[in-house]
Amino acid sequence: MNLLKKAAISLAATSMIAAPVAASAAPAISAVSFDDVRAVSAVDGQSELDGSTWIIALLALLAIIGGAVIAGGNNSDTPTSP
Repeated sequence: MNLLKKAAISLAATSMIAAPVAASAAPAISAVSFDDVRAVSAVDGQSELDGSTWIIALLALLAIIGGAVIAGGNNSDTPTSP
C-alpha cells in the first residue's frame, strides 16, 4: 500500500471520528428564539488565540496521519530476534 492510500485511509478514519463530535458540539439554531438573545459587548484583554484553533487542529491531524504512516510503513519481513 503506498503512502497516498495510507494517508487517505487515515484521513477518512479521522473524519469519521471527528464528524459526530463536531456535530454534537454545534449549537442548534432552531432551538434559539430571538427573545432569549442577549447583546454581547467587546471586552478588552480577550484572548488572541481565537483564530488559531484551526492551526492546532491541522497539526493534530497531521500528527495522527504521520503516526499511522510510520506505524504501517514497516515492510520488512525479516524477524527481529535471532
